[in-house]
Amino acid sequence: MTGQVVVVGSANVDLVVDVPRHPGGGETILGGDLRRTPGGKGANSAVAAARAGGAETTFVGALGRDESAELLLASLGGAGVRTDLVSRVDAPTGTALITVSPDGENAIVVAPGANARLELTAAQVERIAHADVVLAQLEIPLDMVRAAAAARRPGAQMVLNAAPSQDLPGDVWAALDLLIVNEYEAADLAHTQAAPEELAAALLERVPAVVITLGAEGSLVAQRDREPVRVPGVKVDAVDTTGAGDTFCGVLAAGLARGLDLAGAARLAGAAAALAVTRPGAQDAVPTAAEVEESAK
Repeated sequence: MTGQVVVVGSANVDLVVDVPRHPGGGETILGGDLRRTPGGKGANSAVAAARAGGAETTFVGALGRDESAELLLASLGGAGVRTDLVSRVDAPTGTALITVSPDGENAIVVAPGANARLELTAAQVERIAHADVVLAQLEIPLDMVRAAAAARRPGAQMVLNAAPSQDLPGDVWAALDLLIVNEYEAADLAHTQAAPEELAAALLERVPAVVITLGAEGSLVAQRDREPVRVPGVKVDAVDTTGAGDTFCGVLAAGLARGLDLAGAARLAGAAAALAVTRPGAQDAVPTAAEVEESAK
């Protein structure tokens, strides 16, 4: 291992149903068989970081004391993620209700459950303080993002995947080294509709570096005082886009932790996300390091 990643985030059990199309308001449609799989933005990213190789990965999150928690711990541990500091709380483990259409697009509703009860312990703060990269998302309380940023050591990178989208207060902006968003989240945060390069320029007024993911078109890497770089996408046939963005974030974090520059890390992350959408599920779909390297060639 050449680096350490700590992911502070959510863990959910995904209840997934394939549907011919997403239902409208008040509409009932028939779907396929129910699948119950491990997910959650934080846990998905932790699995991706661990499978990417080159970085020891710890997941910091909160789970209930139920069967769903055991499913998630088994998935995280099986991927090589350290789970010794996962909190157990008196609330149901988070659950995501997901419908997936034939083109692979999903619609998701999350019941946060235990994720909303996360409070960092002294041991978790100490582990964060030893990380090279700290990665968080917005499926946990914003105060926990603040706490994770405050706990990192000088020189460590604080990375936020601002999803689900919400406005960020000034102190959170000031704590970030890198923001990862898709086009819709970028437009929300920039309070404007514009081309990715324009959105990135607006966001760079608040944060030193931004990666905007562009789906099949790849990503845009933008840093202050540098020309933005377009990283082309990998063309694939999508089966299920659930967790693709989380895979991107985890692999990018692992790349940064082992010393890759931001564009290089984004290239590997894009290859990993493209492979992930060719398979059903979230954590189940995360590719191995060897698969990512081969695809990135």
